[in-house]
Amino acid sequence: MTGPGASPAASAAARDCALLPVEEKHVEPDPPEKTLKRTDYCGRIDRKRLGQTITVCGWVHRRRDHGGVIFIDLRDREGLVQIVCDPDRAATFAVAEKLRHEFVIAATGLVRPRPEGTVNADLASGEIEILAHDIEILNPSVTPPFQLDDENLSETVRLTHRVIDLRRPVMQRNLMLRHRASMAARHYLDANGFVDVETPVLYISTPEGAREFLVPSRINHGQFYALPQSPQLFKQLLMMAGFDRYYQIVKCFRDEDLRADRQLEFTQIDVETSFLDEVEIRQLMEGLVVALFKEAMGVDLPQPFPVMTYADAMRDYGSDKPDLRVPLKLTELTDLMRAVDFKVFRTAAELPNGRVAALCLPGGASLTRKEIDDLPAFVAIYGAKGLAYIKVNDASKPNEEGLQSPIVKFLSGDVLREIISRTGASSGDLIFFCADREKIVCDALGALRAKLGHNRGLAQAGWHPLWVVDFPMFEYNDETASWGARHHPFTAPKDGHENLFESDPGAALAKAYDVVLNGWEIGGGSVRIHRQDVQAKVFGALKMSPEDQRRKFGFLLDALAQGAPPHGGIAFGLDRLVALMAGVEQIRDVIAFPKTQRGQDLLIDTPSPVTEQQLRDLHIRVRTSGHAKDA
Repeated sequence: MTGPGASPAASAAARDCALLPVEEKHVEPDPPEKTLKRTDYCGRIDRKRLGQTITVCGWVHRRRDHGGVIFIDLRDREGLVQIVCDPDRAATFAVAEKLRHEFVIAATGLVRPRPEGTVNADLASGEIEILAHDIEILNPSVTPPFQLDDENLSETVRLTHRVIDLRRPVMQRNLMLRHRASMAARHYLDANGFVDVETPVLYISTPEGAREFLVPSRINHGQFYALPQSPQLFKQLLMMAGFDRYYQIVKCFRDEDLRADRQLEFTQIDVETSFLDEVEIRQLMEGLVVALFKEAMGVDLPQPFPVMTYADAMRDYGSDKPDLRVPLKLTELTDLMRAVDFKVFRTAAELPNGRVAALCLPGGASLTRKEIDDLPAFVAIYGAKGLAYIKVNDASKPNEEGLQSPIVKFLSGDVLREIISRTGASSGDLIFFCADREKIVCDALGALRAKLGHNRGLAQAGWHPLWVVDFPMFEYNDETASWGARHHPFTAPKDGHENLFESDPGAALAKAYDVVLNGWEIGGGSVRIHRQDVQAKVFGALKMSPEDQRRKFGFLLDALAQGAPPHGGIAFGLDRLVALMAGVEQIRDVIAFPKTQRGQDLLIDTPSPVTEQQLRDLHIRVRTSGHAKDA
């Protein structure tokens, strides 16, 4: 003992020993730990590697013991490879016997052809196998919560065990597809002179758009940031700052109810450019969509994309994002129904914002009575109070003899003949009718059109892109009895349409455009207002006082007065784009760590409570059951 507390004699003895010569002894070092270093990805090994000794790393997908020979399907992000363990290599075979599902291993071996009759044409590595020379267990695994090839997993199970779920080959493919799409966007935009600029995440709260996520400021008592719904104003300011072409693949946030194509946080390919008009912007951005599909999937989208006005889309398809794979169209009957005796149709036709429309389903007369009776409940989701129909048994007899329906007796022969003529109905068809306010009719029949078109096998294969243009500047809110911006209040009106703001705001059209693909809106944008006087007129049409304009958007009005160039842009929903590419119905299947429909992350158990001290630091009190609770 030579430290504090050692006796003097012991300390002296230690010093003396230190002065004596020490006999050197040879000490064998510990054997080094086995470290097999990866040379290849599992899913990339093919016949080109025959005869080579390689090392792969990954997860044990399956282990099969076939009477003394053990087969291991090893998996990594690129796919599977089969490893063969021969009992002649006793040490390696002993390790193979210990392996179980999801063990992480490294394996070195000789690439050789698979025996005749065992080739797997579905795998890139399906013609070869690896004869194992050495296997190292890098980390064992407990029994996973589910098998990776189980296709009947609930959302709760998948999201609670998201790490395991993401190991499934389909999820690996989806996220690799997302990566390729993101890189394709970057390549195209970089090649076209766009500059990647980051904008703030702690933003200002604005009254327009969806509900925001608010972030309390600890430093500034009683004040809040908002998480951005989009970088809209900042990208406009970048144009005013002279950057000319901007892009960003950016997270955005909306505190809204979740659906199959919505998440609380989502990703946009956000783009803005200066000195281009509406058509030039669309052409440039059409090139981006084409490049994404070509580079990420090897798919050639049809060009040029067709262009349809918003008014035509709503009239013919009942939707501003029509699925053009379905060839069905709505038929306008409002004018015809203003003079009929049938009160349901006449009342709707006489409403200032009313509409009566029809949808003809070819061969629809073969629907069973139950199938027809189930449809009113479907359209009720969209506010429709009912769904009338006429079965066309014989189109040459437009009367009660050739037409079958409870409503036929309320319509004259002339009206029935006109319905058959306008809808183009043939014998064996079924005509559906909806009569209500225009929005309800469009929503209900538009959804019914898509549902029946797909269910009845009428939808065409392939990709059907579309530009929808000439959106209304404003939309009327019945609850507040006021006009609001249809897109956002920074959208430029069509030339001269600012003169309609006071006299007929509903007739004013915007330089706005959406790009639609197979019934999904994948991007939306507009030419922006670049003159201060026009921006002030839009704010005025929205009944925003000059004081409110200065308080909320003074920085924008000042920038507009300081040499703002003409500019416009678009934002593409990356999640939706990749979901379409992957052929999935839920965007959470292309997001690594999504939220549930209740806005929860089951993996990390959030949202979660915070401590009283955290609330106190933020000067916040939590209300429980309607009563304030002091933090």
